[in-house]
Parts: sequence; C-alpha cells; structure tokens
Amino acid sequence: MSTVKDEKFAPLAVKRDSYQLIIGGQRVDSSTGETFTTYNPATGEPIATIAKASKEDAEKAVLAARAAFDKGKWKLFPINKRSRTLNKIAAIMRSRFNEIVELEILDTGKSLTAAQGQVMQAIEDFEFYAGAIVGHRGSVNNVPGQFQNVSEKEPVGVCAQIIPWNYPLMMAAWKVAPAIAAGCSVIVKPATLTPLTAILLGEICIEAGVPEGVVNVIPGSGSEVGNYLVEHEKVDKVAFTGSTPIGKDIMAKASQTLKRVTLELGGKSPNIVFEDADIDAAVDGSLFGIFYNSGQSCEARSRLYVHESIYDTFMEKFEEKAKRLNLGDPFSKETHVGAIINKGQLDVIDSYVQSAKEDGATILLGGKPAVVEGYENGFWYEPTIITNVNHNMKAVKEEIFGPVVVVMPFSDEKEAIKLANDSEYGLGSAVWTKDYARATRVSKQIQAGIVMVNCPFSAFPGTPFGGYKQSGFGRELCIETLDLYTETKSILSYFGSRPLNPFGL
Repeated sequence: MSTVKDEKFAPLAVKRDSYQLIIGGQRVDSSTGETFTTYNPATGEPIATIAKASKEDAEKAVLAARAAFDKGKWKLFPINKRSRTLNKIAAIMRSRFNEIVELEILDTGKSLTAAQGQVMQAIEDFEFYAGAIVGHRGSVNNVPGQFQNVSEKEPVGVCAQIIPWNYPLMMAAWKVAPAIAAGCSVIVKPATLTPLTAILLGEICIEAGVPEGVVNVIPGSGSEVGNYLVEHEKVDKVAFTGSTPIGKDIMAKASQTLKRVTLELGGKSPNIVFEDADIDAAVDGSLFGIFYNSGQSCEARSRLYVHESIYDTFMEKFEEKAKRLNLGDPFSKETHVGAIINKGQLDVIDSYVQSAKEDGATILLGGKPAVVEGYENGFWYEPTIITNVNHNMKAVKEEIFGPVVVVMPFSDEKEAIKLANDSEYGLGSAVWTKDYARATRVSKQIQAGIVMVNCPFSAFPGTPFGGYKQSGFGRELCIETLDLYTETKSILSYFGSRPLNPFGL
C-alpha cells in the first residue's frame, strides 16, 4: 500500500507498508525524504518503511507543540472534557485491540500473551488517567486570618517523551496519558527499532479529538532527534525510559535549560526465595520474573537468591520448568518466550553468558542463541540459568537485558538483604515467604522502588513504578505522576479591612 498523504486526517488500517511522521495533527514525510525500515525480530523480515525525522522535523514538532500549548485550547479544556477525550482514546484502542496486538508482535517479536497484556495495560492507562485527572487539584492552605492562600495545578508545558524498544506501546501510554491529561503537549520519539504502535497511538489520539499539535510523533535517531529535543529551550520537560548511561547524558544536557526530567533506567533486580516460601509458587513466579518479555525488561528479576536449605529442591523444579518454556511462533498462545529485538542485542546477551563461563560460572541451562524451526532467520536466545556465581562477575553486576538469570544460595535474612542491595541499581525486587512479618521487614530494607511479595507482577495502573539509585527517579503509572507534568502555583491574597503598609510610611 502507498503512503497516505491526504490533508484530512483519517484512521487507517494497521497493516500498511509505510508510515509517516505526525506533526501538528497531520501525517507528513520527513523534510529530508529519508526513511528507514523496521524488521520483525522473529523472522528477520522487513515490516514497513518509516519516515525518518531530522532536526528540522524535530523543530517543526516543537513549534507545533509549543503553539498548541501557548495558543491552543487543550490546556483550557474543562477537566471533564479532557477526561472524556482520554476515555475515547481508550475506547478506540479497545475497538482495534487485535490489530494493535498484531502490530506490536510484528514490530517486537514478543509473544502473543505478552503483547495482549501490554496493549491492555496501555488502554487501561488512558482510562486510569481519565479518572485521576478529575481529582487532581490544588489546595487551600492555612495562613493568617486576613489572608488567603490557594494553590493551583497548571500543566508544565511541552514535553519530550523518549520511548524504549522493549515496551513500545505500553511505555508510550505511560507517558502520553498523564501528560495530556494534565493539559501538556507532547513530542513522542519512539525507538527506531519499534516505532509502529507509537505512531498508531498518535493517530488514535487525533481521531479521538485531541487538538492538532498536542500529540506529535517523530521517529528518528536518538543521537540526533532525541538530543535536539533534550537541549531545545522550548521543551519544558523530558521523560525517558532506557539505559542508565543515556539517562545520565540526558540529565546533563537537560540541566542547561533546567528542564524537568523523569528517568526510568536500568535494573538488576533481586528475587529472594526464603526457606518457608511456597516453592512451587516461587518457581513459577521466578520463571515469569526473568523470562517474561524474553528478559528484555528493566525490572526483570535477573538475580535469584534461594535459601540454602531449599536450594537443591528449588533448582531442580526451576530447571525442569525452564526446559519446558516454548520458543516459536509469536502468534501462538503456546509460546512463552519471544524473540530478541535484533542481532546486536543477541550478541550482547551472548557476550555476558560467555563472560560468566570465563569467570568460572556454570551454565546450568541454555547459554547460546536458539535455532527455532520456521524462524531460522530471526533472533532467539535460549532461556539460560547460570549458577556458581559471585558478585564480582560482570554477568552478576551488569544488566544483560535478555533471558538470563544468575542464581546464588544464601544462609539467612541478613545475607539475603545484603546481596539484594549489593547493586548500583534499585528498580524492582521480589520476596517469597509465608511469614508476613518477614515480608514486611525485608521489603522495608530492600533498596528498590518496587517490591513484589509472593507475586510476579510489578505494576498495574495506579501503582507507582520507578527506581532508586542508578535506576532513575520519578514515578510513573500512578496519581503522583500527574505532579511530574504540572507546576504548583501559589496565589496569596489579602482581604483585610485596611490596606497593608509594611514599611509604615
């Protein structure tokens, strides 16, 4: 199918061979005419051609977003009208659920069940913020009797939102929904590896009635377009999900214009199984914690600590179930582990595994790229379990971002907490125990933004998501996120019977 160039915006079928930028409410080609191709990681085959944004396009998007914020109507909409618009976005997404899931699978190679869950959460994000914004308000504060002080919440302005490739639609929803609910304008820069559903989300926002210029989507190079947005004086806030090194660079660049910044960065999350845990539940939850989304999750529980008294029993069950994980057709409900995003990431994963072997670790299971029948040209890695490790090993200290878990025994609660906190990261963590007092005690001592107790799931709409230490700062997916997209204005008024004369002149 040909590229759409109609001036009037209209929804398109998901399956098409080319995609354009969205700037000022219109689909447009890149100013340079450049394009790039996105590939299906499961097969290695091309999916579509995408317009590649340049700095000139980024400038156009900033100006469109700036005009929409400074001169447009969106921030002036009554809150209930913005709320209805967010609910309409969610309704359109629900009506196109299967199409969106299909596009997400093609673009990422993830499994059907993973894609379905993530698309559903993206929908629920818009529904959540449609309700949350109604109750997000200022306050009346205590001041001397002849004075009145009220605070108001005002949208922060133009927001650059830089989206990772591992959760393309869900992360876009985590950022777009609270930003536009608060009345901001956004410029979304999706990862070039996975831009399709972010572009589709931008189209759906416009179809739902979001005014032109409020949501712009410009896929392009992070080093060119991303940096341009971060450094731009007319961009008021940057929200970024991705690696810690890039997050540090963004923070440094944004400091030059004192932008507000939200960073959700890397992780090396601990998963602690105590001797009194329900072993079968802990095994199942630990499998999900590392192998879900092919391990390409910032909060993947990639460090597994098991009490020495149950270590052998646990590991026997854990290995046996890991052997039963299916790799294959991403559209099959029987597939548990999808593809790796590209050859480069596949090589990174394998290099970590090989480094562990060189350091003396034992590869209990997996440990090499997988060959999947019918998908030989795709990028796959075997679910991998590494034992006989220590905290000096690169594979234990650094984020691998693949289906690889390192496992160590521990002797007591004190040691478990010490091992869990022995990391520069602090995003996710998990604790498995039947002792509620222990669960509470350990949860309070773990240095991480998220603690999952007897549960493999890290987030639902309404639950704060974010990290400690070098896993970033700011919380997404919760009511408090709206504070990151608003300024608090204090208005102090005097209503006394006599004019104030502080100097007594």
